[in-house]
Amino acid sequence: MKTQNPYPSADAIPGRSNFKSYFMAGFECSSHQLRSGRRLDMINATRHDTFALQDYARIKDHGMRTAREGVRWHLVEPTPGSYDFASVLPIARAAEATETQVIWDLCHFGWPEDIDIFKPEFVTRLANFGAAFAQFLQTETNLGPYFVPVNEISFFSWAGGEEGGLNPHATGRGFELKCQLVRASIAAMKAIWAVNSRARFVHVDPIIHVVAHPKRPQERAQAEAYRLSQFQSWDMLGGRLWPELGGAEKYLDIIGVNFYFHNQWIYDIKGFRRSHEFEPLRRTDPLYRPLREILAEVYERYHRPMFMAETGAENEARADWLRYVGNETEAAIRQGVPVDGICLYPILNHPGWNDGRHCHNGLWDYADKNGNREIYQPLAAQLRRCQKVFESLVPPPVELAKQPAHNGKKHRSRRSGPVKLTKAHRATVNQ
Repeated sequence: MKTQNPYPSADAIPGRSNFKSYFMAGFECSSHQLRSGRRLDMINATRHDTFALQDYARIKDHGMRTAREGVRWHLVEPTPGSYDFASVLPIARAAEATETQVIWDLCHFGWPEDIDIFKPEFVTRLANFGAAFAQFLQTETNLGPYFVPVNEISFFSWAGGEEGGLNPHATGRGFELKCQLVRASIAAMKAIWAVNSRARFVHVDPIIHVVAHPKRPQERAQAEAYRLSQFQSWDMLGGRLWPELGGAEKYLDIIGVNFYFHNQWIYDIKGFRRSHEFEPLRRTDPLYRPLREILAEVYERYHRPMFMAETGAENEARADWLRYVGNETEAAIRQGVPVDGICLYPILNHPGWNDGRHCHNGLWDYADKNGNREIYQPLAAQLRRCQKVFESLVPPPVELAKQPAHNGKKHRSRRSGPVKLTKAHRATVNQ
C-alpha cells in the first residue's frame, strides 16, 4: 500500500542517504533484568564504556562512520526525574573525536527498576528521559539528533509480554505491551521534538517470514496472520492501526529492519507457547523467502527511508551470512528498493544474555587490559568486498548537519551531572 510521503526533504529523496557510511557498527547495549533479578549491561560487559575511543577508531579505520549505541536509562535516571549522563559522556566524546554519527537507543529492553512498564508512568518517564537526553546532546556535544525511542517493539512485546522470556516476563499480554510501547515512543518523539525540532527517529523491528508446515495445511491462515503481525508496531506508529494510540505518518520516520538466520521459520505457536519444535528455515529450503523480497514488501508498504539495522551470525557462519545479506541487498537496490545501509550487529563479541557464554558473533573479540581486540579476519575480508560493491552502487551520502552552533561556535558546558527539564518540555510530554 503506497502512501503520500510526509517528508518532502532531501533526507527522503532516493539516493540521498541519512547516514555517513553505508556499513555501520552496532554496539550491543541490552540492559534488561533477567528473571532472577540480575540486570545485564552489555556495554559494560564488552568494556565498550572503558574503551569507547579505541572502538570508535577501529570502526572508522574499517570504513564505518555510523554507529548504533544505547543510553543506559537505569544509570542515567537513578532517582525519578534526576538525570546524570556521566555514563554516556565518554562514549559521546569518543564519537565526536572520530566524527562518528550515532543513532541512540533510549530503551533497549531496560528501564529503571521503580517503573511498572504497564502503567501510564512508563510513558511519561520515557518521554521526560528522552527530552533530557536530547537537551544533553545539544548542550554537551555537536552530535546529530538520531534516536530509537524503543528498540524492537514487536520482539519486545512478544518476548516480554506474550511468551515471557524477556522482562517484564509477562504472558498473554503481548498486544497490551505493544500498545504501551507505541504510546511511549510517540510521547518520547513529541518531547524530543520540543527540545530539537531537527531530531530524526529510527523505528527498529525484525523482518520475518513464517509459513505453515506442508503437513499442517490447516495452519496456513494462522501462519500468515502471524507473519503480518510483524507490521503492527510500524502501522500503529503511522496511525494506520489503532489510531487512538496517537499515531500519525509523521512519527514513522526511518525504518530499521533486523534480519538474522532464524528470522524465517515454520509456524509453531498455540496460544502464547510453542506447539512444535522451533524449525528455522534453511536458505536451501524452497519455503525460504529471499531477503530481497522481504525488503521490497516493507518498502512498498511504507515508502519510508529504510536500512538494515541489525544483521549477523555466529562463529564460522559470519562471513557467509554477510555475503548473503550483501548480495540480497544489492539485488533489492537494483530492483528499485532503496536500502540506505547495513549495520553489523553486534560489532563486538559479547557474553550470552542467559548463560554468559562467549558469543563469537562480532567483528572484534573481547578487549585485553589495554583495549586491544582481535579482529575476525574472514568477516573483515567479506566486509571489504561488500564495501567495494556498494561504493559503486550507492551514491555517497550527503554532508549531514550537526547540531546548530551557539553564538557562532559550538557551546560545550562543563556539566556532566544532573539535567533538569523545563516546564515547557514537561508540558509537551503530557499533550
